[in-house]
Amino acid sequence: MNVVKNILGLGLVLALTACGTTDRFAVDSPQVTEKINIRFSAVEVRDVSLPTYAADDEIHILKSNGTMTSSADQLWADSPERAVALELSENLSRLTGRRIASEPWPFEAYPDARLEVRFSKLIASEAGQFNASGQYFVAVMNGTQERSGLFNLSVPFDPKGGAANIAAARGQLILDLASFIARNGLK
Repeated sequence: MNVVKNILGLGLVLALTACGTTDRFAVDSPQVTEKINIRFSAVEVRDVSLPTYAADDEIHILKSNGTMTSSADQLWADSPERAVALELSENLSRLTGRRIASEPWPFEAYPDARLEVRFSKLIASEAGQFNASGQYFVAVMNGTQERSGLFNLSVPFDPKGGAANIAAARGQLILDLASFIARNGLK
């Protein structure tokens, strides 16, 4: 009986060792060094819509031949749609000094405006560029001066640094997007 237990135990240890580990990569927001005045005192960041590959937990990389690759061993630390919405609202708050929060709106008083962002592209390339493009929409509570705009941004990174550099580049890219939206959509 002990021989059977030892064999089963050894098999379990070997199986767990063969599985490998999964690394999760958090996105840290870069330091905000500028202040941007906007016309709204409170903004709700509503939906952040990502392409299917960007909403996946796996970190995808665009190859030069147009294919995307990923690995189940390298994952984002948080759900990308949730994380990008939080990064965007936190960056907008730090840039503007205004009450900005992602949905659901946590305050009793309603926001002056709602922001929705739809990404058509959000991916790192093997060439060392993290690219984002899409459209933003600003809905104003009183219905006046509602607006929308297109964005197409990129941030360079060293691909030799792997997923950690990709995560840092995404952090910078979302800060750049927050600055772009503050200057062009929330003025």
